[in-house]
Amino acid sequence: MNTELAKTMNFDYSETQEMVANSARDFAKQYIAPYVLEWDESQVFPVDVFKKAGEMGFMGVLVPEQYGGSGLSYHEYVAIIEEISKVDPAIGLSVAAHNSLCTNHILEFGNEEQKAKWLPKLATAEWIGAWGLTEHNTGSDAGGMNTTAVKDGDAWVLNGAKNFITHGISGDIAVVVVRTGEKGDSHGMTAFVIEKGTPGFSSGKKENKLGMRASETAELIFQDCRIPDANRLGAVGDGFIQAMKVLDGGRISIGALSLGIAKGAYEASLKYSKERVQFGKPISEFQGISFKLADMATEIEASELLLHKAAFEKNAGRKMTKIGAMAKMYASEVCVKVSNEAVQIHGGYGYTKDFPVEKFYRDSKLCTIGEGTTEIQKLVISRNLLK
Repeated sequence: MNTELAKTMNFDYSETQEMVANSARDFAKQYIAPYVLEWDESQVFPVDVFKKAGEMGFMGVLVPEQYGGSGLSYHEYVAIIEEISKVDPAIGLSVAAHNSLCTNHILEFGNEEQKAKWLPKLATAEWIGAWGLTEHNTGSDAGGMNTTAVKDGDAWVLNGAKNFITHGISGDIAVVVVRTGEKGDSHGMTAFVIEKGTPGFSSGKKENKLGMRASETAELIFQDCRIPDANRLGAVGDGFIQAMKVLDGGRISIGALSLGIAKGAYEASLKYSKERVQFGKPISEFQGISFKLADMATEIEASELLLHKAAFEKNAGRKMTKIGAMAKMYASEVCVKVSNEAVQIHGGYGYTKDFPVEKFYRDSKLCTIGEGTTEIQKLVISRNLLK
């Protein structure tokens, strides 16, 4: 290893990261932990908690201070999502979607006027953000979307629907990518910002989900929805290219969410295995359990290193599509594996809602699906390897 590289490889949390992580940990303990079961059972989307997160600076983590944001780096962002997700992954997911999708799309591709208009509201959570790419018949195949925008004078008329949209009902503002050209043409889609209350813009069905139940998922519907050209983000035809860049950063988010789930499930298992006595000794002393813990801890460590490498590349402004996909894919698969083993370590109790691992198990599965399935990540990685 060369000396220059050795000098930069410091794996300690910086003072800012430490402070931010502690702040997120305290926030989760005070405002989230007491209500996790209640929100999960009733599928309540607790808007007030996100307003509070906005006051703490967690809803505009990457937004520069000039627009009311925290102006932090991706390392701090990972720490925030991770700490919240260790307590409730559903809340972690919503914080991640608001930051890395809606807010980040405007931050990266909006003009000065658009940024000044919308970012301060998003960064403080005065407004909750949604982001729409997925449609009913186009999950991974976003290029085949049916929702269209047709130019009419100095306005655009949108028709169609988006589904599986985080904050589809409660969101005050949405960034949507719709078709303005031919199907399948990567330059045939354009991004627009739509505010709630715009005529022709409504919400549809709310999904009843396996996990992440406190994070709202619903349809966005457009019926002759007319929006001014001033709401267009970037050039006509750039929407899909923008979305792919936004998802690069989004993969760090889902990786951080996965890391939080895995750590939460592991820590609960470690604690339980030391307390649970069978055959006259704590179950942690049996090799069958201790080896499970060893595997869990090692894979969590590897996930964290991959994730912070992706964050490092993103902060440096370098292309991080491959490493981002690797981090997201690996961390998400690990969190499913770890939460599965966590239930096993807890035995029958792991199958009940009296212990937290049952919820980590249900919540974990989304991480291998959302913002690009594991299969899509493998496609992204292999394409980058074979270039």
